Amino acid sequence: MNPEENFENQSISRLATKKQSLDDMYSAPANFLEIDVINPQTTIVAGKKKFTDYEIRMRTNLPVFKVKESSVRRRYSDFEWLRNELERDSKIVVPPLPSKAWKRQIPFRGDDGIFEEQFIEDRRKGLEIFVNKIAGHPLAQNERCLHMFLQEPTIDRNYTPGKVRNT
Repeated sequence: MNPEENFENQSISRLATKKQSLDDMYSAPANFLEIDVINPQTTIVAGKKKFTDYEIRMRTNLPVFKVKESSVRRRYSDFEWLRNELERDSKIVVPPLPSKAWKRQIPFRGDDGIFEEQFIEDRRKGLEIFVNKIAGHPLAQNERCLHMFLQEPTIDRNYTPGKVRNT
């Protein structure tokens, strides 16, 4: 055995390996955070103005979240609010949102623009990726704005920014 192979075997042999049981394989993970963006609904207000909102469903066992399961509805502008709050108050790099799609909002287009089914589905997927990246970040998990976004029925835009205290 040459010295390089010997060194490699020594470095691997230091790792204590434990045989994983079936219970370990199929039991609930020690810590989990599941967030789904689902059920887009387009609403018409006052006969003319339309908007689409999405259900944000969260399940977790992380101690930082007081509510372990929640479901709220959010519009694209609410995701923009969350992104702006995190950029302003946290020390994390905030990922981009899916595009605003200005060209799709031009009147007299031959299609439904931002209310087209495929566009809504693509945006839903992008918003789900966005919120999962943020919520998966340990520093963002302590931000009050994230907790409000994921768990409160309405967003209080006059809230006091800060960290969530785990009591």
